[in-house]
Amino acid sequence: MESSKRPVLYKNVSKDLLSKIQSGVWAVGDNLPSEAQLCEMLKVSRQTIRHALQHLSEAGYIHRRQGAATRVISTSSPRKFSQSFNSLGEILNYPRNTYRKNHIEEYVECDVQLQKLLDAPIGSAWYHIGAVRLEEDSDLRLAWTDIYILQQFAKLTQNKNHGQHMVYAQIEEEYGVSMAKADVEIYASTFTKQPADLLGVEVGSPCLVVVRKYYDKDGQPFEVSVTQHPEHRYTFKMSLRSSNLENN
Repeated sequence: MESSKRPVLYKNVSKDLLSKIQSGVWAVGDNLPSEAQLCEMLKVSRQTIRHALQHLSEAGYIHRRQGAATRVISTSSPRKFSQSFNSLGEILNYPRNTYRKNHIEEYVECDVQLQKLLDAPIGSAWYHIGAVRLEEDSDLRLAWTDIYILQQFAKLTQNKNHGQHMVYAQIEEEYGVSMAKADVEIYASTFTKQPADLLGVEVGSPCLVVVRKYYDKDGQPFEVSVTQHPEHRYTFKMSLRSSNLENN
């Protein structure tokens, strides 16, 4: 009985929270109270609060990020856009005229710090590849990438064309692992010494960071990559179509 009511309950909670946002209780830029505080305030379970916040996040009213406070970003439903790709590879891959040159290959154990990135159990075994991505014709150093794959896939680095192909695709082909989901996160940061030296940029200079997480059919991550791009060396382009036009 409780499970049948849950969808209605979290929707009612999300409406209540949205009403408070739109009435100015929490303005754009404000942080919402913690999940525990919201549970106490609205007298509902944490699972219900999480469902409600996820609903508001997907609708574009709030921004949620693990380890950070939930922030109000809009008081009205943003215009929705759609994007089409012929294949998943179009958003996850780099141009064909680039390749990776490995500088680091090592076995690592997931610790507390890595756990936040890998979304994997502490103590689990991984293989770390640190590589520079270059353009074939000019050898221009485009980016630095830290790639973490499960330990059992480490032999991929011995493949003749390892540097020319995306690692997740090699894992799929050689080990039969099917990628069911890929999450992509993009944010701005600055370079630390090692990647800065290898890319020929100053320590502390700006970079664009792209994090890609690949999950199997059981929802378990099997590869996580963190790529740092110096300014003016990487461009990602996309075309968006307003879904509002389809309704006119």
